[in-house]
Amino acid sequence: MATFVIVGATGDLAQRMLLPALFRLWSDGAISRDFAVLGVSRRSWHDEDFRRFAQEGIARTGEPDRQVWGAFADRLHFASGDPTTPDACAFLAAALREVEARHATGGNRLFYLASPPSTYEAFLRELAHSGLVHRRMAPWTRLVVEKPFGTDEATARRLNALLEDSIGEERVFRIDHYLGKETVQNMLVFRFANTVFEPIWNRQYVDHVQITFVEEIGVAGRGRFYEEAGVVRDVVQNHVFQLLAVIAMEPPAVFDAEGFRNEKAKVLRAIPPVRPKDAVRGQYRGGRVRGERVPAYREEDGVDRGSPTPTYAAMRLGIENWRWAGVPFYLRAGKRLARKETEIVIDFRQPPLALFKDWDVTEMDPNVLVLRTTEDEGISLQFAARVPGRRRMIRSVPLDFSYGRMGQAERPAYEHLLLDALRGTQTFFARRDEVELQWAIVDPILRHWADHPPEDFPNYDAGTMGPAAADELLERAGRRWHAAAVNPEVSAGV
Repeated sequence: MATFVIVGATGDLAQRMLLPALFRLWSDGAISRDFAVLGVSRRSWHDEDFRRFAQEGIARTGEPDRQVWGAFADRLHFASGDPTTPDACAFLAAALREVEARHATGGNRLFYLASPPSTYEAFLRELAHSGLVHRRMAPWTRLVVEKPFGTDEATARRLNALLEDSIGEERVFRIDHYLGKETVQNMLVFRFANTVFEPIWNRQYVDHVQITFVEEIGVAGRGRFYEEAGVVRDVVQNHVFQLLAVIAMEPPAVFDAEGFRNEKAKVLRAIPPVRPKDAVRGQYRGGRVRGERVPAYREEDGVDRGSPTPTYAAMRLGIENWRWAGVPFYLRAGKRLARKETEIVIDFRQPPLALFKDWDVTEMDPNVLVLRTTEDEGISLQFAARVPGRRRMIRSVPLDFSYGRMGQAERPAYEHLLLDALRGTQTFFARRDEVELQWAIVDPILRHWADHPPEDFPNYDAGTMGPAAADELLERAGRRWHAAAVNPEVSAGV
């Protein structure tokens, strides 16, 4: 039983993600019937306005059962006001008392900051002195914070100090929705529940690791936000680094929130800051994606016509610990690329082939393991096999697992994470030290880029896989980016 308070309840995040996730959890019986949602925003709405707004978002994935929707809608309420002003918590307290009495939620409160990050500090200062926070086990109060967690290490530390003062670290849930994806959580099972993989998950057998986080879309109407963030702050410092930590961590002695997050933090602590020579930035010019002409970044709404903001980044990292010393980790992320894809590629070392010196191995590559977390979610392993026939020939062939082809649809990440937050389980939420360590890795390269504006922007066509310098980052070590099958409709030259 709880009241779920959405601060910034009239925004896109609330309508597309939070309200549909809460509806599905409630209709499936995953959360208590003694439950209510209180939306908070500056808009002059009433309960019925908020209910219509929620129904529109829920209906995007299918029209809800009328009776089930009616029962859920009765639990949706709205409080109009500015949550960053000195009198904000007074009106919020009054609304909470009314909702809690009506739905018997027991005084348990979960605040979700779905408002712009610029409002976080003002709201947290008001919350700290409001009396709305229960600093005991029952009834409880928790706070979910959306990324970005600051804009650099200094601002992240300031925000974390405010969170500690206003509610306490043990009640804070920093949400990175990628940690709620079933395929990401499956990486832990894949690594630690299979004897065949864990013994070779180290520098003796792995040549290098690639993490790709790319999208076909541009800034999608978020030009002003993206001008302040750029690709590193938007996805690399959070999503990509969390994927890296999960794939590189040691097995925790106990799989609980502290054990899991301790091991992720150890990985991040072992990564030196990115050096300028090991990083590439890019910005897209106009091109074609899926056969349609798309504008350059500098032509997007809200973007400065001479903007130096990167929409693409690639970098080489090292993890200086016993397991991974000497193994390069290559990361890339970007917008308006040839495909939408998030994948982790483990490229294993090539064994000695003297035994097959008289064989045709031109179509044989080293063993490659690919873990896909978008589109066709699943796992692929590329291994060597003899080609049937009279020729002595070895070819690389795939062994593939797909959730979709198994008829096992992935549940939305927000459902998993909101349920964890309501249960008080912090395992798949970022801890304070993780966030600060992630910023420490990228802060030097962000400062270097700010001090040295790019002279070649824009430097890649929309619909391609990024600037040529990103390929050179691997080619100078005799490596190349993993090439997935590209949709034939996606082309920069069509």
